[in-house]
Parts: sequence; C-alpha cells; structure tokens
Amino acid sequence: MTFTSLKEDVQAYLERGTVTDPLVFERLPTLINNAERRIARELKVIGFIIPVTTTLAAGVPVLQKPDRWRDTVSMNFGNGTSNNTRNPVYARSYEYCRRFWPDQTQTGAPRFYADYDYNHWLIAPTPDQDYPVEILYYQIPPLLDDANQTNWLTEYASTLLLYATLLEATPFIKADERIPVWQSFYEQGRESLNSEDMQRIADRSATRSEA
Repeated sequence: MTFTSLKEDVQAYLERGTVTDPLVFERLPTLINNAERRIARELKVIGFIIPVTTTLAAGVPVLQKPDRWRDTVSMNFGNGTSNNTRNPVYARSYEYCRRFWPDQTQTGAPRFYADYDYNHWLIAPTPDQDYPVEILYYQIPPLLDDANQTNWLTEYASTLLLYATLLEATPFIKADERIPVWQSFYEQGRESLNSEDMQRIADRSATRSEA
C-alpha cells in the first residue's frame, strides 16, 4: 500500500472522493493523517518503538524529546571504559524528581527522569558530565503525504489503516449508518495486531531449551 493507493481504496469504498467530488477529494489527506494519529494513540506495538541516541549534557537538567514522541519505553546512559557500561535511568513523577534533587545547580550521575512538559524530560540529578544516552520511545510514524508514500502502517498494518481512514471519513460524508461497520472492522484489526505483538513479547521472554 502507498498513500496514493490508499486514497484510491478509500474513494472506492466510499464511492466518493474523486476529483469530481472536490470537497471529499481535498479532505482525503487530512482524514488519512487523522487515522494514522488514531492508530498511534490507541496502539502500543513494537512497530512504533524507535531507539535514539543523544547526550545528557553536563549541568543541563532538561533533555529535549525526539520528534513525534508519544511515550517513553526506557532510558539508559553509558559510563566507564569507552562508555560501554549501561546504567538505567528510572521513570518517576515530576514531583518525585523535584523532591529527590531540589537544587538543580548540584550535579551527579543521573538516576531518574520525568516528563517536564510534552517536549522535554527532567533529569535528576543534573548530569555531572556529558553522558551518551539511549532512549526507546513510542513514535507517531511519519505521516503520509504525496512526498512520503509509505510508513510502518502501510507496510505492516495496511488493512487497519484503511479501516481507520474509513472510520474517520464516514462522519465527514454524513454516512453515520456505516460507522458501526467500520468501527467493528477497525477494532478487530486493532485487537489482531495487539495479539500478534503480545505473542512476540512472550516469545522473546520465553526460556528456550535445546532438544
């Protein structure tokens, strides 16, 4: 599936949205993007997990979150020889971090992080030196458009994306009687993807024995 083929599929299902139906045709990219955001908001699957490496800067208690961040999975920093020793930084509430490290001018090895606002984390203690940090986080996939024809959803969850788009489009064209149909298909696809992801987690954590 591509962005272009998705628009064509939606047009066929709705029997609307061709160039001769300009109101719906012009709205299709927005409806698709709304569907992408819906899926990213409602699903936490391995396909949305992105690793990023950056630096905890000495004396700086706040770290900027990556683009399209949605939720944090884990954070760890490196120290020791060649910074190869990995140390977890644990999630805590903002209030906990403030109580634990009330004076940001004091420094130490980072132990905790909290959401400072939507775009930043608060780090406690304030780093006493530059540390390389690895962060795993749930990302909203790069949204589709004419220049960005594919993403994880088009590659691995194309049917779910189609149903989500139809669910977004149906109220717009005032075909409310179809909402329960697309809602049901969407929920089935979502649960199926969730089940597949839970199975991957179980397989990864299982103890395997040699015959």
